[in-house]
Amino acid sequence: MATELFKNIPSKVGDLIRDVRTGRIGLPDLQRPFVWKDNKVRDLFDSMFKGYPIGYIMLWESPVDYESKKSSIGDNTKTYDEPKELVIDGQQRLTALVAAIYGVKVKDKNFRQREIKISFNPMTCEFAVWSKAYERDSEWITKISDVFIAKENNSLVSFRKKFIAEYSEGRAKKSLPPLNDNEEYEIENNINNLLNLSEYSLPTLEINYNADEEDVADIFVRVNSGGQSLTENNFIQTLISVYENDTSDKINEFCASSRVPAQNTSFNNIIAVDPAHLIRMAVGVGFRRARLRYAYMLLRGKNLETGKFSEDERTLNLQRFKDALDKVMNLNNWHAFLNIVGEAGYISHNLIASSNAVVFNYILYLIGKYDYGLSPLQLKKSISKWFFMSAITYFYSGSTESDVEKQFADLRDVHTADEFIAYLDKTIATHFTSDYFNYTLPSELNTSAAISPSWNGYIASQIVLNTPMLFSNTPVSKYFLLGASGTKNAIDKHHIFPKNYLARIGITNDRDRNQLANFTYLDYSTNIDISDKEPQKYVYEYRLKLGEDGYAKACAEHALPENFENMPYTEFLEKRRFLMAQVVKKAYDKLCE
Repeated sequence: MATELFKNIPSKVGDLIRDVRTGRIGLPDLQRPFVWKDNKVRDLFDSMFKGYPIGYIMLWESPVDYESKKSSIGDNTKTYDEPKELVIDGQQRLTALVAAIYGVKVKDKNFRQREIKISFNPMTCEFAVWSKAYERDSEWITKISDVFIAKENNSLVSFRKKFIAEYSEGRAKKSLPPLNDNEEYEIENNINNLLNLSEYSLPTLEINYNADEEDVADIFVRVNSGGQSLTENNFIQTLISVYENDTSDKINEFCASSRVPAQNTSFNNIIAVDPAHLIRMAVGVGFRRARLRYAYMLLRGKNLETGKFSEDERTLNLQRFKDALDKVMNLNNWHAFLNIVGEAGYISHNLIASSNAVVFNYILYLIGKYDYGLSPLQLKKSISKWFFMSAITYFYSGSTESDVEKQFADLRDVHTADEFIAYLDKTIATHFTSDYFNYTLPSELNTSAAISPSWNGYIASQIVLNTPMLFSNTPVSKYFLLGASGTKNAIDKHHIFPKNYLARIGITNDRDRNQLANFTYLDYSTNIDISDKEPQKYVYEYRLKLGEDGYAKACAEHALPENFENMPYTEFLEKRRFLMAQVVKKAYDKLCE
């Protein structure tokens, strides 16, 4: 039998919560978005009250001499600078207990603070998610945290008396008899039972501090007792949250402001930033690593050359990480890069099929700026071309970490700005070949998939080329800008050969009717005007309005074969796919100018 990497520690809920509040146990989910629904928190307390098992907690023992780390941190209640243990599994469960019992606020998915409020009926022993109805009902304790805080403040007796008095008043208003002695005793007894949840046994496993980092990380990624999959990103966030809380706060602030429109913040219309994105960026910029398994070794203090752990090494690596993070979260860098993404035609998150394209392009941008000293003009030209290529060719999908590691390895032989630019251009040329535009891209456009990098690339190309909407003078780009539409879309994805028309001629399979090559964007009024008209009829009407030159120009801009309205449907699709690919090539050529 293999040597066990853990030991069992008999623990009570109250002891675990106390250790979290004092900082002895590091619980990063108090800073990160809390994903449990409130009804799941309610069920947790209901299970405990009934004596059901609720899982276990897994901790990772810190190698730091934590007793020497005792101190008063600001004006909060923590007495430890750094934790003795980190929570590896059971983070959501423990966060729910701390938040609901002591009213500690958590953050929602948009990083806004909120309170988890669980109500309790001490007569029926029911738990419920707080609502105004329970707050107004005198038979319910509005928040269980009120009970636990009253005990902590030595005001539990007055709390009980006040609650029973209000309970009796409520019954009187309903013309019910007052509480008798047995009922008052029942209420007091059940309030005590609620408080006794602090004595609830919660099995706890502690991984030894000298366990190999890769073993611990593997455990972290594998365990899933709380129903939330744990990733390497979660693992690194744990390390940052407990060892560098200020850095964790800055990360969360950057992520939060990326979602709310405001000047001088990280807000954008391309990507809602998550801590995982920033971690990847900082690791890529600071350590030239794409595989996050290296990151958690470095941030815990492992020298990758010697394989030894030391606190000095951890301090150096954390500083290197923070320096890289400063570059990543510099708003001048961030918005300059996003403007470059816009130059490549990707002006909306609706056109971004993978966040990896944004993350790894930004890493390249920062490496180009700081390590190779590219000028703003050089960065704009090189990174816009690279983003355009990488987004449409799925460059950062599949075995992304392996591909980026190879790229970092290639860059070890790149020493100057000119060599960096040449490297990017050479790599682009290996993807954007004649065969790609003549065969590969048309083949990739042969799909009805709702999310398609090839379709997004085609639309981005129209934006690069400042193409007007079909049968309109308004640029396509206008309708992807933030705030351009109200409750009804100002832009519609329209079937060039309408679905009902295709059904009338015997084409009823949606995969055939919803081919990407059968779509174009129209403004709302044009879409209403065309409706389900057969192509011959609506094209004839617009040819008269536009004139032959205007019609030919519109066809060229929108990859429509001239006289397409008279073509068999399958022939139209084949020819349009090829023309769409040529529009993409034309846009790339413009980015190269």
